[in-house]
Amino acid sequence: MKNLKAVLISSLFTLTTPSIYAQNCDCTKNLEWVKQTFEGNDAGFEYALKQKSNQAYEAHNKTISEKVKSAKTFSECTPVLYEWLTFFRSGHVAIRPLKQESPKQNTPEKSNNEFANWETLPVETQDFKKYLDKKKTSDYEGIWYTEPYTIGIKKKGDQYVGFIIESGAETWTKGQVKLKLNSSGGKMSSVYYMRDHSGVESSEITLTGKNHLQIGDFSLSRVYPKMEDDPKYTQYFKSISANEPYIEKLNETTFYLRIPSFQASQKKKIDSVIAANKDKILSTENLIIDIRNGTGGSDASYNSILPLIYTQPIRTVGVEYLSTKLNNQRMLDFINKPEYGFNEENKKWAKASFDILEKQQGKFVNLNDNVVSITKYDTIHPYPKNVGIIINQRNGSTDEQFLLAAKQSRKVKLFGTTTFGVLDVSNMYYVPSPCKEFELGYSLSRSMRIPDFTIDAKGLQPDFYLDRSIPVYEWTEYVNGVLNGK
Repeated sequence: MKNLKAVLISSLFTLTTPSIYAQNCDCTKNLEWVKQTFEGNDAGFEYALKQKSNQAYEAHNKTISEKVKSAKTFSECTPVLYEWLTFFRSGHVAIRPLKQESPKQNTPEKSNNEFANWETLPVETQDFKKYLDKKKTSDYEGIWYTEPYTIGIKKKGDQYVGFIIESGAETWTKGQVKLKLNSSGGKMSSVYYMRDHSGVESSEITLTGKNHLQIGDFSLSRVYPKMEDDPKYTQYFKSISANEPYIEKLNETTFYLRIPSFQASQKKKIDSVIAANKDKILSTENLIIDIRNGTGGSDASYNSILPLIYTQPIRTVGVEYLSTKLNNQRMLDFINKPEYGFNEENKKWAKASFDILEKQQGKFVNLNDNVVSITKYDTIHPYPKNVGIIINQRNGSTDEQFLLAAKQSRKVKLFGTTTFGVLDVSNMYYVPSPCKEFELGYSLSRSMRIPDFTIDAKGLQPDFYLDRSIPVYEWTEYVNGVLNGK
């Protein structure tokens, strides 16, 4: 079970006021625990030291030790602990606060009053809709949604002003100005006001099609008037916003399979989509599998895909588990904790693995008979003849394990950009700190591909690099063209 790059800070901690640690649970003590636990149990610790040197590690420790001295709150300590972890690798590490700091003493009314004098643009929604209905051109004007706000954007002179119509945040009320788009010398610039009313400026403003507006890092979807878009925009935004797998027919020769996530919770859904459409897939010339912006997850989630694209035995290089008392506990968790969903057969494997690991504490242990496992299927299907898998820099972990298996098929080509590169050290485990303030995520295994074929910090290269001159909303169309020989 592999998880892509873990989230650093929960949103619970972004809007809270400082609370002082108990004397025995300050940030320095938490760093000592993180350091001791990671050094003694992480499967990639020694590997990272060999790559980066003890001298670099000592310098890093010195820097972080100075930073933790001034961290007096959970929200101040969390990023410092995470910074310490990122010395080793960019993914498969995590630090997550378990406690919530004392909330603000301000009441919601006081929060609103704090911005009572904020600039407003009083526009009646119904009047604005009537105005929009009369427009004959499509531009930034309209009613847009970006969670948790519904925002009207109206042109005032050379400026487009975005005002709150509905707000899901107590710090913003109806009519207040949420954003501004300015035009000067033929160039656009913007300011978008955050939940605390601080402004974020950007010169990157993109209207994709008629219904999707990107302002810096903020994405807005048009709510009114909803306009018919070019199919390529509709297809792209449907795929990129999907939370569950789905399949659709692009044309007579190509099916498109979208898989947003390989998380274990998605396995049944992926299997269901495959089962319901298997005959169609196996009677159609081309198949596009889009896994962009993946989440990592469980290798079992892609098992139903491989037989469809198989042409020859699939070789998978295994991993070695670092055996320690703490690490081996995860095998018992598999047995005793229902949330892992292990059936009786899997529990037997976990118990047998625990027994093997316990006998070899302090060593790296291969739980399989061989370094390489070989998967064979009975049938090589004539269709699909060509398979294009769309990838980008946000694919890592299980996504990359799937690609290593899939690209062994003679039918498969990868399209997109280099993947994230986080697979060599994997199988994350989360343990709470002694004071139950933080949860440390680290890795239990390292790949036996090391050092001959490493992926961390490199990623997997596409066969067809889709450069920046090809807009992301045209990637599917481009792959479809290649597969169909256009």
